[in-house]
Amino acid sequence: MNCGPDDHVADGEAESSPERPAVRHYYVDEAGDPVLFSARGQLIVGREGCSRFFILGKLDVAAPDALAHSLNELRQRLLADPYFKGVPSMSPERRKTARLFHAKDDVPEARREVFALLVKAHLRFYAVIRDKRVIAEKVRAYNKRNPNYRYHPNQLYDRCVPTLFENRLHQHESYRIVFAKRGSSDRTQAFQSGLNRAKERFRQKWQVEGVAPIEVVASEPARVACLQATDYFLWALQRCFERRERRYLDLLWPKVGLVIDRDDTQSSGAGKYYSRTKPIPPDFSQVQSDQGIDGSA
Repeated sequence: MNCGPDDHVADGEAESSPERPAVRHYYVDEAGDPVLFSARGQLIVGREGCSRFFILGKLDVAAPDALAHSLNELRQRLLADPYFKGVPSMSPERRKTARLFHAKDDVPEARREVFALLVKAHLRFYAVIRDKRVIAEKVRAYNKRNPNYRYHPNQLYDRCVPTLFENRLHQHESYRIVFAKRGSSDRTQAFQSGLNRAKERFRQKWQVEGVAPIEVVASEPARVACLQATDYFLWALQRCFERRERRYLDLLWPKVGLVIDRDDTQSSGAGKYYSRTKPIPPDFSQVQSDQGIDGSA
């Protein structure tokens, strides 16, 4: 997909729309995990507790305060509803839905309410999907040439950042990007480096210098409601790829800007690109094979 420097307009929003603020707000989270191997070096991708795919996504939110207010108000309403009395995930001591919306933990009735809210909000979702079995094969091949190399899960995350933000950091006066913390270490600088690589790729490709200031903030979904919304989009996309269950993603698809399936290279070396007008087909190839990279199930 050959996207021009102003391809964001193709998402269906006019450049002069009053809903396109000078400050653009992005909220970044992940689905799955970037782990490939056990402590003994065994491939564990796809086994229980280790996802087949790693997904990094961002949600473009036109009115963050309004969305946060709506989500917090919805959660309080659900908690006060007698229908949910005694539901474990709704109890404060469990620190789940009573604390924040998280698609994996929320009961289906609560999840349906969140989806209904998101469908009505002014949002645009972007994601990069990596097939961890393909990544593992590349890591093993690289290790044969460089025996001292050791893969670190942060590397997969960091390499997705420039792809996720390429062509997205030049159109507005400034940006505020909130990303969900990963573990206890401060990775703000690593995230910022990924954004710088995205800007450099754009400059080299289009000879356009991105000069807009970017504020980068690391936070937690419990403190930032818009990250909870990002989680719901990621959960829906993950269910589609991991389980072939696509009804949640179909519901949210009108809100999709671009989904890049980077390791599905059958038709293009750059992967497959899906957009609001070009949805993921029902028979997409990435999840059709359960064969491992070594030929075993």
